[in-house]
Amino acid sequence: MEVKTSLLDNMIGVGDMVLLEPLNEDSFIVNLRNRFDHNEIYTYIGSVVISMNPYRSLPIYTPQKVEEYRNRNFYELSPHIYALADEAYRSLRDQDKDQCILITGESGAGKTEASKLVMSYVAAVCGKGQEVNKVKEQLLQSNPVLEAFGNAKTMRNDNSSRFGKYMDIEFDFKGDPLGGVISNYLLEKSRVCKQPRGERNFHIFYQLLSGASDDTLMKLKLDRDFSKYNYLSLDSANVNGLDDAASFRTVRNAMQIVGFMEAEVQSVLELVAAVLKLGNIEFKPESRVNGFDESRVKDKNDLKEMCELLGIEQSVLERAFSYRTVEAKMEKMSTTLNVAQAYYARDALAKNLYSRLFSWLVTRINESIKAQAKTRHKVMGVLDIYGFEIFEVRDNSFEQFIINYCNEKLQQIFIELTLREEQEEYIREDIEWTNIEYFNNAIICDLIENNQNGILAMLDEECLRPGTVTDDTFLDKLNTICAEHQHFESRLNKNSKFLTDHSLPHSCFRIQHYAGKVLYRVEGFVDKNNDLLYRDLSQAMYKATHSLMRQLFPEGNPAKVNLKRPPTAGFQFKASVGVLMKNLQTKNPNYIRCIKPNDKKVAHIFTDSLVCHQVRYLGLVENVRVRRAGYAFRQPYESCLERYKMLCKKTWPHWRGPARDGVEVLLTDCSVPTEEFAYGRSKIFIRNPRTLFTLEERRRACLEDLATLIQKIYRGWKSRTHFLLLKKSQVVVAAWYRRYAQQNKYQKIKSATLVMQSFIRGWKARNILRQLKYEKRCKEAVTTIAAYWHGTQVRREYRKFFRANAGKKIYDFTIQRIMQKYFLGLKTTTMSPMDNTWPAKPYGFLEGAHTQLRRIFHLWRCKKYRGQFTEEKKAVYEEKLEASEIFKDKKALYPSSVSQPFKGDYLEIQKNPKYQKLNSAMEEKVLLADLVNKINRANGKGSPRLFLLTKSNFVLADQKTGQVKASVPLPDLASVSVSTQSDGFFALKLKEGSASASKGDFLLSSEHLIEIITKLHRIGTTAADRDQINIDISDEFLVQFKQDKVCVKFIQGGPKNGNSAACKRKNNRLLEVSVPSP
Repeated sequence: MEVKTSLLDNMIGVGDMVLLEPLNEDSFIVNLRNRFDHNEIYTYIGSVVISMNPYRSLPIYTPQKVEEYRNRNFYELSPHIYALADEAYRSLRDQDKDQCILITGESGAGKTEASKLVMSYVAAVCGKGQEVNKVKEQLLQSNPVLEAFGNAKTMRNDNSSRFGKYMDIEFDFKGDPLGGVISNYLLEKSRVCKQPRGERNFHIFYQLLSGASDDTLMKLKLDRDFSKYNYLSLDSANVNGLDDAASFRTVRNAMQIVGFMEAEVQSVLELVAAVLKLGNIEFKPESRVNGFDESRVKDKNDLKEMCELLGIEQSVLERAFSYRTVEAKMEKMSTTLNVAQAYYARDALAKNLYSRLFSWLVTRINESIKAQAKTRHKVMGVLDIYGFEIFEVRDNSFEQFIINYCNEKLQQIFIELTLREEQEEYIREDIEWTNIEYFNNAIICDLIENNQNGILAMLDEECLRPGTVTDDTFLDKLNTICAEHQHFESRLNKNSKFLTDHSLPHSCFRIQHYAGKVLYRVEGFVDKNNDLLYRDLSQAMYKATHSLMRQLFPEGNPAKVNLKRPPTAGFQFKASVGVLMKNLQTKNPNYIRCIKPNDKKVAHIFTDSLVCHQVRYLGLVENVRVRRAGYAFRQPYESCLERYKMLCKKTWPHWRGPARDGVEVLLTDCSVPTEEFAYGRSKIFIRNPRTLFTLEERRRACLEDLATLIQKIYRGWKSRTHFLLLKKSQVVVAAWYRRYAQQNKYQKIKSATLVMQSFIRGWKARNILRQLKYEKRCKEAVTTIAAYWHGTQVRREYRKFFRANAGKKIYDFTIQRIMQKYFLGLKTTTMSPMDNTWPAKPYGFLEGAHTQLRRIFHLWRCKKYRGQFTEEKKAVYEEKLEASEIFKDKKALYPSSVSQPFKGDYLEIQKNPKYQKLNSAMEEKVLLADLVNKINRANGKGSPRLFLLTKSNFVLADQKTGQVKASVPLPDLASVSVSTQSDGFFALKLKEGSASASKGDFLLSSEHLIEIITKLHRIGTTAADRDQINIDISDEFLVQFKQDKVCVKFIQGGPKNGNSAACKRKNNRLLEVSVPSP
């Protein structure tokens, strides 16, 4: 059975203020404090919920809590905002009554969070499904978007809503959400241009600069530094607990879920960036001929970037900041703007641009979340609007006047709907109705909104009349018309009692609202009500190519010029409030009154004076009195009987008749005076809370007696149950033990039987095995004897034939085995031609075959090795072979060159860009390219030269420039002379009488001497049209230098520095080359 709790169970303080005794302002505050200290932030006034802002997270909004309050009676559980949301939702779903939830309170009291909690609860308890979940998600995600653009950090609240919001959520007949419509009221657009100290601009500016990517900021022409923008306050740019970068990502995601296209999001961000850029535009005065000053833009960079973002010609906007065009009928006149007027125009444009963007966002969200079905919808409205505002002296201006007017209207409808609901319930329950006295604030509403003499009407009249219009002329008109009104006070009116009231300044007026007197400073009323935007700026905005500008500034269309002044801010707000009131009067109201416990925005602090101030202007104590004017408490007969039936023996434990009869018997038995209650059709009405508390005290005492009785019966039942369980356990244990003992005895007998069986079977098996073994030995003995006998017979017959042929067969077999073993031993020989190893001959008779096999195998593996050569490799080996024939055992340098391959092109002349010109000058393929030293006969020193060899000539060129120094045809080369030492010197001797011989022979030095001379000799050998080049190897030879012959002599004895050969001139006829000793 489900155990249900009640509002009255375990109550801290009083959960419903209607039951508070005694009822006064002090006891009201004490009860709120007591509940707040115990984390009970919700309290009822009948069906009204009072919500205290705890400034911290509490574990009372979990999914389990949602299920706990789902489909439960309003007073069945402790006070909670979920109870009100569930009551409203069930009334809408089951009784087909349109609902509205009105959330009011100061800034920072938690109105926005309360509206979120209501929407999240409704979303949790309504139906499921893909389409339904999509609608719920869109409705919930509209909040982050509107908060980013409409909320800001204030002194009272880090996430203060600076606009009023009313959302109609539409449901189908099953209670599933279909969509919604959002209405916004009076965005505080003055915050765009200026913020009080310690407060911030709207969240979106900081979120964009903190969370957008570098690429996005570059496209928007923005910088992350807040200090670069005049419209952003710096003293509170960063707020503890607010992550602007993460919030920006949340807003982008929410816009995507709601249905914004990527291009629309980009357009919105461009307008936000344009507002920031607009605030950086500054002006300077410029004198004109007529003596007046004209405003000019100081730095046009921000103006240029803003125009690029919006797609406006810079000159058009610049002119709109300098001139103003005034049209009247058929006349048009242009006047210049001074610096002050230019700044006013700039700020007016910024405020209008942002406020119209916000209105467009609301309209765009409505397009996405509106219900698609055309059938009739059930509607639940959620109103989150500003609370009553009373600032310090002279701080209350036009905005506070408008806000307080809205709260007057809400208070009026609250009183009317509350009394109407009370009256309807009495009539429905057939209870005699008693007229309730209460303060009717209709007179205050009439003072403000009367179409003839109301304050708003006079303000509009003052704004529209020709001539000089100031705030003082508006105040004079108020003093004239409203002087006799009992709720209007001014020091300059005809009422003499305020002439000496020094608390009432001359430039102010005071209105006695339902929540108390409020002093308004008249300065700024006219300008803020006009909300004037110059037509030149509207037309400039309309000319923009930006996708949203024509939608935001339709009045700028030159084809639809309207000379009529636009409606004032007060007129628009009055009209929207009127529509809102009519809408609310068609719905069943549910109220949430939000209260902030302190101004420090911290938990666990309860400031009595601040809470008392809010209780007064919300009229909560008066609300309790209205509620208690009839009957303080009412409850259905079934619930009342279920709760208090234990107080009467006739109704306990079960009442068999109608519930009303049971309640009558119960109250008669409890001796409750008849004037303290009344019987309705379905409910019992209790007039005085003391009567209810008396019943509760008696119930609590009765419950204690019942608890004692239940304990006694439970303990007896528990003891009997325990005894029976022990008895049953003893029987079970005995049975199990006997079973265990018998099982052990059986196992022992079984084990003994198995042992005996195994011994007997073993004895029998051993006997059989012994017999089988004896029979087997007998058979084996017979077989052996037969085999030996047959062998003897066969050998005796075979011996006759074996003696004649045995010797030759044994010899042939032995020779065959020797040869086989010999040939198998040859398999280990390697295939390398350089390997001279060969197995030793095992026997003397194999000497001839051994020698021939070695020679044949070597020839065969050499042939196999040569077959692997490519043509290039053959050429290399042929060159190496020719070098061996020329230098082997003749020159000491040769052994060191054997292991070095002939590379040919050591300079990589075809790849090196340095020698590209030289390579192109060569007509034939270069066979060898190397760096050599040309020896000078004058001093014996060498000069580096590039040596290039082709099939027809050799060339000497400069190393640095690549310039050809000498080109000698090979037919002109007679011989080459080298020493027998390990040096790299060689002389190229030319034929006498040849064309190249005029400059003499060449004495050169190279590290690749062997390769150079081999290639020269090979070219001469293969050419059919020239003689073979002679190679002279001697340690002393003559070299022809032009006209003189010089002897080059090579001697042993290394040079002092290094290990290379050195050439030194001894005289005009001798060059001496010192070669290091080996």
